[in-house]
Amino acid sequence: MREPFTAVEGVMALMLSANINTDAIIPSAWLRTATADYGRGLFGGDRYDPDGQERPDFVLNRPPFRSARILLTDENFGCGSSREAAVWALLQFGIRCVLAPSFADIFYENAFRSGLLAGLIEPETLAALVQSAGRYADRPVYRVDLPARTITAPDRARYDFHVPDARAQPLIRGDDAIGTTLRHVDEIEAYYVAASASRAWLYASAEQG
Repeated sequence: MREPFTAVEGVMALMLSANINTDAIIPSAWLRTATADYGRGLFGGDRYDPDGQERPDFVLNRPPFRSARILLTDENFGCGSSREAAVWALLQFGIRCVLAPSFADIFYENAFRSGLLAGLIEPETLAALVQSAGRYADRPVYRVDLPARTITAPDRARYDFHVPDARAQPLIRGDDAIGTTLRHVDEIEAYYVAASASRAWLYASAEQG
């Protein structure tokens, strides 16, 4: 079980490149020890110069985006290698929601397994949110409401995003994969009883073995 996710409200940072890969999200140099600070390593190749000093022009190094809770980006976010630490780095930095027109398949799976909301938006919505963020650059605080599937801008304008219900409900309840399975324990047990009766030979051998 984890903390239920219904909404996140906070600063929205923009990284408007397509095909941002997992090697960029968390470079391999930050994966060499079991105690690595993934949040500090988030976008480490872009955030730091070769001497390890922050690049002042990188978005997450500038206020108010140092405390970003939402990331707005372009299509195919999270492509490349399958490293699960890409999701962990976003979460440890403090980002709870990524909004994009599309996500790489493995990153999308990893996001929901770890409690990161990956919201799908239309290209028109991306363009509208970029314009909105430009108008409110001094206080880009947005609210993402998961049950309603809406994004609320500082001027109260609302935009839609999409998450399949099968993905949204475990987040809303706070279920991990095991918790989701245990919610079906009655059906699983009923199936086992029925299957044992109709295929006793199979279950008898398993129990004897």
